[in-house]
Amino acid sequence: MPSAAPPSKFAKTKYEALADFRYALRRFFAFSEQAADAAGLSPRQYQALLAIMGARDHLGIGDVAERLMIRHHTAVELVNRLEANGFVSRVKDREDARRVCVLPTAKAERLMDGLASAHLLELKGIRPVLEQLLDQFDAPLAASGSRTGRGGRSAQRVRRSHD
Repeated sequence: MPSAAPPSKFAKTKYEALADFRYALRRFFAFSEQAADAAGLSPRQYQALLAIMGARDHLGIGDVAERLMIRHHTAVELVNRLEANGFVSRVKDREDARRVCVLPTAKAERLMDGLASAHLLELKGIRPVLEQLLDQFDAPLAASGSRTGRGGRSAQRVRRSHD
């Protein structure tokens, strides 16, 4: 007969909080994919435009690859598609002629303004859920039983109320 598994060092509520947090993130990502699709972009195209628009400095292809955690050649293909659709342009770096910067076009800026607004609204809606779940991670590891977080609502009820 197999022996019983050793007791976990994490309370069941920690696993529940981690699972609920991942679920909330996945719901946000699903929303993001649907919003990008409705705007005529693939999720990866949206992510690339967001990285380009949100960069503190101009991004090169390698930077896009790094920000999206994809291979360089995949980033080249992605930027090629964005350029062909009029969302980005390539411009030689003034300081380093070997480097090419990827810049958003006015078309991309108009499209991303709408998508950014929708994403921020969605984040505002799930903020209480995320905050409550993050609060549960601050509790001691061995805490047991209580599922109550900020505001006295359980993670399960919060999750259901957001569905």
